[in-house]
Amino acid sequence: MLTKSSPLIKKILVGNPGWEWLPILITRVSLGLFFSVSGYNKLFIPERHADLINLMNEIGVPFHEFMAFFLASVEFFGGLLLMVGLLSTLVAVVLSIVMIVAIITVEIESVIPKDIGPLDWMSWFLYLPQVLYIILFIWLIITGPGKFSLDNLIASKLGIHRIK
Repeated sequence: MLTKSSPLIKKILVGNPGWEWLPILITRVSLGLFFSVSGYNKLFIPERHADLINLMNEIGVPFHEFMAFFLASVEFFGGLLLMVGLLSTLVAVVLSIVMIVAIITVEIESVIPKDIGPLDWMSWFLYLPQVLYIILFIWLIITGPGKFSLDNLIASKLGIHRIK
């Protein structure tokens, strides 16, 4: 019989915290890989770099050539840091800001149809991949980079332990 002390009921209702490291690791490495590849393409593939410069020029970003290089570098190096779990919280904050700027400057204007109702607008907005990235970054900021990260290794060496 299933009772409130049943292990199955407990797992169904509250999960298994012993395995929380796995989704944290998968999320952190996946996001890091995505951003490092995206940044790499924008830095080292001439056509992609030129496209980014043109986009930044079109939307009126000042110093668009420098900003294209800066953005691509943030994505590339931030992604690498995220993959290994070094400065993960800082990287998640910076990449969240990058995603917010992308949503405001490009996505809302070019993806979401004009003259739609608020619920349709919200549906389109939540469908943007950048919104999901921001949600995942917020989750990583709150949970931390997980036990398989350089941040955790450094924290352990400093005697810092996660607050439960």
